[in-house]
Amino acid sequence: MARIISIIGLKGAGKTTLAVALSSEFVRKGRRVMNLREAESLSAVDQPGADTSRYFLEGKAERVLVSGPGQRAMFDHGTTGQDPEVLAQRFLSDADLVLVEGFQRAPIPKIEIFRREAGSAPLYRADQPNAGEWLAIVTDDEKLQAAVPVLRFRDTMWLHLLASLAWDRAKPLSG
Repeated sequence: MARIISIIGLKGAGKTTLAVALSSEFVRKGRRVMNLREAESLSAVDQPGADTSRYFLEGKAERVLVSGPGQRAMFDHGTTGQDPEVLAQRFLSDADLVLVEGFQRAPIPKIEIFRREAGSAPLYRADQPNAGEWLAIVTDDEKLQAAVPVLRFRDTMWLHLLASLAWDRAKPLSG
């Protein structure tokens, strides 16, 4: 059964870098990892008048798979919505782990990356109603304290520890 966790953080904190490092660590451990990324807009990919757009507008297609040498891209105009669990179940259900980047408000386990150059404080607040969703905070801030595990980049085993923690506390996808 697939599991799901989210990597969150302020803009420029290193969400993609952390997701790539975790993905690589899980693959090294023999896990099949798939990623789901929240984007503000896909308009640059699906341009009006382009073939893909014509399939949707003129052909009324729900989904288009574009295939090229060594890669494929799926475009879906279905009614699935933006729920990362629903999207993962529909499109990534054969993964061992779905690493989600973003979807901060979704009720799934979260790993926050916080770097001081990206902001003055992490997103995590112990008094938030969803504070229990945080698995850990990975940071360069030597003084940061929290009610969740705080892993520092200077720690030699932070990635291995984070991968173990993430696997153990990732939310199983039902379905």
